[in-house]
Amino acid sequence: MSTFAWPLLLRIALRNLRLSPEDFWRLTPAELTLMLGNDSGNAPLGRNRLDELLQAFPDRIGDEEHE
Repeated sequence: MSTFAWPLLLRIALRNLRLSPEDFWRLTPAELTLMLGNDSGNAPLGRNRLDELLQAFPDRIGDEEHE
């Protein structure tokens, strides 16, 4: 198991982000990552991809397909 740099993250959160310790410990890892500017860089779902998903997984009510 790898160790996580909690002391470093806490120091950055307190000094750079000016969070209280309580606020820091309430963050999810995803929220902290976003606040630190280390997001994944994945683009939001675009219209073309949404259309592909709607085509592959149409909405159904009972046996009927709805658009």
